[in-house]
Order: sequence, then structure tokens, then C-alpha cells
Amino acid sequence: MDMTLQSAAPTKRRYVTLLMIFVTVVICYVDRANLAVASAHIQEEFGITKAQMGYIFSAFAWTYTLCQIPGGRFLDRMGSKVTYFIAIMGWSVATFLQGFANGLVSLMTLRAVTGLFEAPAFPTNNRIVTSWFPEQERASAVGFYTSGQFVGLAFLTPLLIWLQELTSWHWVFLATGSVGIVWALVWHFVYQPPRKSKGVNEAELAHIASGGGMIDGDAVAEAKKNEPLTKADWKMVFHRKLIGVYIGQFAIASTLWFFLTWFPNYLTQEKQITALTAGFMTTVPFLAAFFGVILSGIVADRLLRSGKSIGFARKTPIICGLLLSTCIMGANYTNDPMWIMILMALAFFGNGFASITWSLVSSLAPLRLIGLTGGVFNFIGGLGGITVPLVVGYLAQDYGFAPSLTYIAVVALIGALSYIFLVGEVKRVG
Repeated sequence: MDMTLQSAAPTKRRYVTLLMIFVTVVICYVDRANLAVASAHIQEEFGITKAQMGYIFSAFAWTYTLCQIPGGRFLDRMGSKVTYFIAIMGWSVATFLQGFANGLVSLMTLRAVTGLFEAPAFPTNNRIVTSWFPEQERASAVGFYTSGQFVGLAFLTPLLIWLQELTSWHWVFLATGSVGIVWALVWHFVYQPPRKSKGVNEAELAHIASGGGMIDGDAVAEAKKNEPLTKADWKMVFHRKLIGVYIGQFAIASTLWFFLTWFPNYLTQEKQITALTAGFMTTVPFLAAFFGVILSGIVADRLLRSGKSIGFARKTPIICGLLLSTCIMGANYTNDPMWIMILMALAFFGNGFASITWSLVSSLAPLRLIGLTGGVFNFIGGLGGITVPLVVGYLAQDYGFAPSLTYIAVVALIGALSYIFLVGEVKRVG
């Protein structure tokens, strides 16, 4: 009797998949932020101005953003396994080659190539989680893998700074690129979608499917891959509810990209803090964001299990987090390193707390167009990655960083308002 019950118990293979996504996100974001670690040395070696550095920072975001919709469509056609292998290998090779860059043009070109290959990353994460997790577990899953971007930066940024001081800025890219190349091979040989995974039993598949998990997600992609997009499809992708989510993602990405690009320079050049102290100070906001995103997923899923609507459970942490991100402007009124660190940690905690937005894409997007919707969602978010490095670069060069922090706070406020007034009831479009 006990053996029968044990054999019928659901396996936990979805958590292995989630751990793989987490590791991929860590690698993904370290490869976005490694330029921020090396930027001061690169500026000095090549004589690059702040405005020019802004263009190098934004080169990633240009291709990353422009390739979101094609990347989402590619994902819908090819499925998660193939898409992610190509993406991880491509961006890791480009990262490795940045260690051999010899000036402005080569850095901009390689950052652009990195952005091109990273474009399908988060739409792929979203498809995998939608395939592997039921609705009642999805926000926690999204929160866990999203936390990878913060925990990786919190612990690895100081390590990269130490590696750079010990060797040179070139090794920041050589080391991170090499790790990604190895991980791409691991992904190729280990990952399988739910139906094809050897580690999942029928009970786990039934558990996932009963909660709305898209266990045949990649099979659907295969069956539908030759269907053309219609005007009705595009109308659904740009539904008012989804537009509200897109605006919110632009706001979240704007705060995030300040920390991914200009934050170390802000500490060392604006506040005159030493490089090693700045390395420690960058850790605290990233850890705060890590705890924010983990807590957000837990809170959202508990609210849902307690009987609250999906909209209330998902939107409340996002709105509260965006409002808390406006604390970043408070750093304009102090030069005390402790207060700067506290305010930045509060702002980035808020950013992390708001970062379960992918769970709403899973709940709102038309199932047949989930990759395309994710691509549009990340496209709008990517615009924040384009604008913030440039806006901050030009403002910092002429006026200092204070107006830049005000800009980021205002954008965060607009993002919160978009969730309050545009998204409304959360139900699947189409």
C-alpha cells in the first residue's frame, strides 16, 4: 500500500528545471554588468568620455531591444531547448571576445552582439516556467529565477572587482565568457521540456496541468510554427492590459539598468568613494534586491492561496515595489556613504519586489502567442536599457548625477500608475 502511494506521488523535476533557469539568469546578468565593473579602467585606457561610455553601455540594449520581438517569434517556432542553447553560447562567446577589445568601436560592436543573443533569454524563461509550473506556484518560481540577477551581481561583482585589481579588466570578460560557454553545453545535454523529461512522472505532469501549466508548450510551438501572424494577433498582444504591464516593465528596467551600468561610477566619480569600498557598497543594494524579489514571489503566491484574486496577488507587490524605488532620489540630499547605501538598498529592494512582472505575462498573454508577448514585453523593458545609459551619461557629464536619479524616480512612479489605472482585472487576453 505504501509503495503504491509512493509511486503515485508527484516527482519534483520542475525544481531542477527552475534551478537551471536560476543559474542561467546569474550568468546572463553578470555578462550584462561586467562592463560596469571594467568601465573606469576602460575609460582610462582608451580615453573614453562619460557620454561615449553611455553609448557603449547602451549598445547592448539596442540590439537586445530590437531583437525581442523576432526572438520571441523564434522561441515560439523553435521551442525553449534550442533557443536557449543558441542564445547562451552566442552571448558567452561575444562576452569572451570583449576581453580582446581594443577601443570604442570593438567594444560597442561586441556589446551589441551580446545583446542580440541575450534577447530571447527572459521570454524563454517565461515559457519554461509556464510549461513547468501551475499558476499557484508560478510567482514564487518567477521570483526565484529573477533573484538570480541580483544574487549573482551581489556576490560576483566584488569578485570581479578583485579579479580586475589582481590582473586586468580583460580577465573580467575572459572569465565570465568562459563560464557561459561551459554552461551552454550543460544546458544542451540536460534540459528537456516536461513531456520529454525522464525525471518527471505522470503525477507531476497532472499536478502542473491542473494548475494551468502548459506541459505541451514546446509541442504547441512545433504544431503552430508555420501559422502566420494576423492583425487580430497583434491587437491581442497590444491589449490595454498588456500595455499597462509593458509600461511598468520599462520603469522596472530603467532602475535596474542604472545599477547595471552607472552605479559603480556614481559611487567612485560622483561621491568620491574608493573602488574597493564601492565594491562592497554595490553588494548591499544587490542583496536587498535579491531578498525583495524572493519575498515578492512568496507574498504573491500566499495572497493567491489565501483566496485573493490573481490581480490583487500579483499587482500589489509590483505597485508597492515601484513606489519604493522612488527612494533613489533621496541620495541627492546626502554625501554620507551609509545613507547613500541605505537609500540605494531601499530603492533596489523595491525594484526586486516589483520584479515578478513575468508572472503577469504568463497570466495575461494568449497561449499561442506567449513567446511573442514576452518579446514585446521585454522590448519595452529594453527601451529602459537604451535610454538610461544615455540619459545618465549626458546628464552626468554636464550636470552631475542628481538629475539622473530624479529621472529614474519619476519613471518608477509612472510605472506604478500604469499598473493602477491600465492593467485592471487580470485575466487571459484572447
